[in-house]
Amino acid sequence: MASDTLSGVVSTEWLAAHLAEPDLRILDCTWHHTSTNLDGRTQYRGRHLPGSVHFDIDHVADPATSLPHMLPSAADFAKKVALLGIGSTDRVVVYDRLSGGSAAARVWWMFRVFGHRNVALLDGGFGKWLKDKLPTEMTAVRPEPKAFSAAVDASLVRTLGQMTANLESGAEQVIDARGPGRFAGLQPDVFPFKKLGHIPGAINVPWADLIHPETGAMLPPAALAARFAAAGIDLGRPCVATCASGITSCVTALGLFLLGQEATSVYDGSWAEWERADDMPAVVAA
Repeated sequence: MASDTLSGVVSTEWLAAHLAEPDLRILDCTWHHTSTNLDGRTQYRGRHLPGSVHFDIDHVADPATSLPHMLPSAADFAKKVALLGIGSTDRVVVYDRLSGGSAAARVWWMFRVFGHRNVALLDGGFGKWLKDKLPTEMTAVRPEPKAFSAAVDASLVRTLGQMTANLESGAEQVIDARGPGRFAGLQPDVFPFKKLGHIPGAINVPWADLIHPETGAMLPPAALAARFAAAGIDLGRPCVATCASGITSCVTALGLFLLGQEATSVYDGSWAEWERADDMPAVVAA
């Protein structure tokens, strides 16, 4: 039987019907900022989707930088993913426990950056799975390592230098996924930023505005398109998503992906990197 190729999102109904398929791998990507005193790995050990393993975005990250959860090298990503029991021919479904699944969206984007396109986010995540009364388990999964190869698709990633160049060219629309208070520089972030505000020219589309408030799932395409249009985003032009540390911006990238914008890139360093540089301009509300 031929396997479905995964792309974008899958429903809880779809995943429940395909759980037993041998090439399907499920990743619990739950992540919390340290200020919350919550831990995704501990929550995974308490209860998780059947067969899932935990993916830690702070562990599968570049250890050579103090910036939060930056992309690792292709070799490191391949090594750590292989140890999670994922092979290059496997289909991958990612989820987390928070409404909207921002950490899972980050992992969805990471797999695509490293050349693995057969990946989808569980729409509505763990919350909708529980609401639908679908099975969970408490036993930790210890997978057999597999062979995984990775190569960077640089078109999906933006660097500080590229973002600086875009200040002059305006070639890409910069979409900031943070809430309006943090975008305007009126509200402090959970990260200890010394500089508040946003990148000049950026457009604020809060990531939570792309999520259904009751189900935690992505809005349907028509509603997504309307939200971006209301903010002044031209879906016919290239976009780059940014946020505080490169997590919620991946929800933006996923939303645009669902509208056919598969080449949307993410500024990996996001505001955490931008605000550190003394010569990088910041716009704050008047």
